[in-house]
Amino acid sequence: MDVITTLVFDVNETMLDLADLDRHFLRVFDDGRVRKEWFSLVLRNALTLTIIGDYSDFAAVAGTSLDMIARIHGISLSEEDRAAITGQMTKLRPHPDVPPSLASLKESGLRLVALTNSPPDVANRQLETAGLAGYFDHALSVHAARRFKPHPEVYLYAADYLDARPEEMMMVAAHDWDIAGAMSVGMKGAYVLRRGMTRNALFVEPTIVCGTMTETAESILELARTT
Repeated sequence: MDVITTLVFDVNETMLDLADLDRHFLRVFDDGRVRKEWFSLVLRNALTLTIIGDYSDFAAVAGTSLDMIARIHGISLSEEDRAAITGQMTKLRPHPDVPPSLASLKESGLRLVALTNSPPDVANRQLETAGLAGYFDHALSVHAARRFKPHPEVYLYAADYLDARPEEMMMVAAHDWDIAGAMSVGMKGAYVLRRGMTRNALFVEPTIVCGTMTETAESILELARTT
């Protein structure tokens, strides 16, 4: 097995907790669970754009998807409410298990990189606000590839930018489709099986499957010691 030198982390949901948005959805839609419905639509719209060969940045996709959800629920969405929800995306807190896990992985000498669907300015603000920017050597956005994850070109762009072979890289994500996309180009995959997630038998088996970022970091370090 190739030695892992570079860890590539997804940002939204994997490291940052979208539950910070629930209070806005509870206030506007009278149901905090609409947040999950909205984010699923965001991902669906992003993937559809990629499949048909089109592109709009993730912030635009998120805003358009929010307008769609408002119409579905018969809600008149004010500009203030829209700004509160989309603006909160740059102020998300990390899951509690993320900072100590990143610290231990950084201390081991591995190169840590963020790779997100968010546009560069949003990605940088997210990591800075969450206090995570200092752990990463690079924060990469799919915007440069003009494709959303899990399109193979995104991961190949990251490998080329980092001057690394995909075989020595590992994608860390709480989305099975993100792991599948990375592994399709030869990367290894660490699936963080957070609450509400499940394994997908249609996709390639991840290299590592763990329930928390803490367990994921421990498994990565163990794998690095044995390769």
